[in-house]
Amino acid sequence: MTVKEKPKLAIYWASSCGGCEIAILNIGDKILAVDEAFEIVFWPCATDFKYADVEGYPDGYIDLCLFNGAIRSSENEEMAQLMRRKSKVLVAFGSCAHEGCIPALSNLTTAADTFDAVYIDNPSLDNPAGTLPQTVTQVPEGDLHIPVFHNTVRALDQVVPVEYVVPGCPPESPQIWAVLEAVINGVELPAPGSTVIGASHLAVCHECPLEKHEKTIERFYRPYEITPEPGLCLLEQGLVCMGIATRGGCGALCPQVGMRCEGCYGLLDGVEDQGANMVSALASVVGAGKPGDSEEDMEQQIAAAMETLVDPAGTFYRFNMAQSLLHRMRAGSNGNGNEAGKGAEL
Repeated sequence: MTVKEKPKLAIYWASSCGGCEIAILNIGDKILAVDEAFEIVFWPCATDFKYADVEGYPDGYIDLCLFNGAIRSSENEEMAQLMRRKSKVLVAFGSCAHEGCIPALSNLTTAADTFDAVYIDNPSLDNPAGTLPQTVTQVPEGDLHIPVFHNTVRALDQVVPVEYVVPGCPPESPQIWAVLEAVINGVELPAPGSTVIGASHLAVCHECPLEKHEKTIERFYRPYEITPEPGLCLLEQGLVCMGIATRGGCGALCPQVGMRCEGCYGLLDGVEDQGANMVSALASVVGAGKPGDSEEDMEQQIAAAMETLVDPAGTFYRFNMAQSLLHRMRAGSNGNGNEAGKGAEL
């Protein structure tokens, strides 16, 4: 009797918090079905695999790779290239791999400033010599190498082609299982090419049961400033809920417990920039002026309302900076029209 060979599964963790790895385990006892259906050939978070093991596999040996984490360092980039070469299907798994997520907020500054904040200008650190990590350090045993810290954080598909994207910070367990089950059962997936799977094509607002009215907003609140009234739309209460500009599929879990949607499932189909889409949405609900008010008075009222919106970049681009039209801040000009420092390294 011929035993059918199991498909090969790899799971890798680049620049991220590790929540995507935990989310995989949150599928509960179905993890046993994953183990039964797949041969796990690389999962360094859970099992003792080495990079050399993957390097020794033939190209295309891995049937499915779930790659979570943004591309922050030379090691992340080398592993993205390696997993792409060894995998038939490469999935950008979770928001960091999908759109940069929290690591990509550092694109609002430079690598040099990041190192300064962590290793120099840090009240909890004792570093009088101002020592910074070095990519190569000589020791009696030889040279020690650590990864190069890139100036710009990128999403996975900005480094290598991917077949599919599973969004979320982290992806919700039902969506994870639905994707894995489809592979296990041989269900035909959509045409590959950075295609989003395991999520909805509608906004989070379409899943949200909170009651909505036609209401204008005179000011915005940070989450700690108010206790929202249960059952009512958070945006209408002045909390910048990103659900109106965010892909659904999560079940609107955050708004249902009084927490605004932060936008982790990414932009909607046909939208080029999630933050710009949200700004446009807010412009339609900011209340300013009444009949008889001058244009100058209305401008002042709008400005006063917008001044209560704290940290717009961190609010509108918390998860999608790497894929946004902004991408990163301009670090200055090198004199010939190019951005100085973009792609530079420490």
